[in-house]
Amino acid sequence: MYLPILVLGFYSFNQSPYSATWQGFTLSWYYKLFSDERLLSALKNSLIVAFCAVGVSAVLGTLMAVGLARYQFLGKNLYRGISYLPLIIPDIAIAVATLVFLAAFAIPLSLWTVIAAHIVFCLAYIAIVVSSRLTNLDPHLEEAALDLGATPTQAFLKVLLPQLTPGIIAGCLLAFVLSLDDFLIASFTSGSGYNTLPVEIFSRMRIGVKPDINAVSVILITVSAIIAFLGESIRTFEHKK
Repeated sequence: MYLPILVLGFYSFNQSPYSATWQGFTLSWYYKLFSDERLLSALKNSLIVAFCAVGVSAVLGTLMAVGLARYQFLGKNLYRGISYLPLIIPDIAIAVATLVFLAAFAIPLSLWTVIAAHIVFCLAYIAIVVSSRLTNLDPHLEEAALDLGATPTQAFLKVLLPQLTPGIIAGCLLAFVLSLDDFLIASFTSGSGYNTLPVEIFSRMRIGVKPDINAVSVILITVSAIIAFLGESIRTFEHKK
């Protein structure tokens, strides 16, 4: 499974501009990445999308998880099923549905439409991670806080939220990686001049895979792996506690 990634990393140090022929070791392709304005602009767009989508999803996803776990209301099971649909529906279906929705309401494509589309699936991932954290918490702690005179808001902010923080962080890190790596949804919902990094990489691959693409792919994989490992470590450590 990891062999293609190893081959990708190996050829990212290839001196030859063509990946099929090895001509010597070089770091020049990594140096050139930092002077590539188009690539840096795409990276900036990806980071803006990821941070904005995860920030909004962290608030809404936490509130959604708490509401589903702690309260009873009409249509709760239906709402739960609808909320977690983005985890099941293929990305291509979400991308097409989002594009049709934007076209129906004549909303111009921009970086903000990419952010809105990413919030949809980031919300579900954060909510499910926070929900798993909630199942391991003692609900009597909130009840004790209420009995001691705390308001529901105070009980949430001072008792429940600190216990949920590790789960929220883990969910945010997972959602950040998914947003940063997303290609399908971003390619359908981004306007002209608002390419994200995966979209920019794909557009360059149409004329052939070159070492600079290999280099940026290696960096993207490495950063994603580190963030995902950190998020999973936090979630696992807190689960054991």
